[in-house]
Amino acid sequence: MVSRINGLGHILLVEDNPMDIALTLDAFSEAALKNSIHVANTGQEALDYLFGTGKFSDREQYPLPDLILLDLKLPGIDGHEVLRRIKLTPGLKRLPIVVLTSSQKDTDLIQSYNNGANSYLIKPVSTTDFLAVVHQIDQYWLTLNIGPPMGDD
Repeated sequence: MVSRINGLGHILLVEDNPMDIALTLDAFSEAALKNSIHVANTGQEALDYLFGTGKFSDREQYPLPDLILLDLKLPGIDGHEVLRRIKLTPGLKRLPIVVLTSSQKDTDLIQSYNNGANSYLIKPVSTTDFLAVVHQIDQYWLTLNIGPPMGDD
């Protein structure tokens, strides 16, 4: 069953840089997108959210996202490890994950896809370009794309 209607969906943004968080949230707001967005500032917080542990145990308040936007460079558990753990977990492995990073390293790109990333996007530097990327993310991942059903694998 698809959990979103008319492009509305829940997004988990995994990002530690306050400026990038603000830019992302501003871009979604400026684009007038109505998606709910939860921000996890560390890899551990993202995993706690996704596994529903600790303060994230209430799935009504903290629903599984329809899309994860994942930075690679995170304190503690990095984005590569977060991605790997999600894609190895029944019930989570089908979640679409877009790596949204400033890294242009081939090693990061290859490792991300080897770990199951669904897409790899390099963060644009300008606000205008970033807004365009946000529109494209919404248009494709939350409007056009029909993801697999979630649940038992």
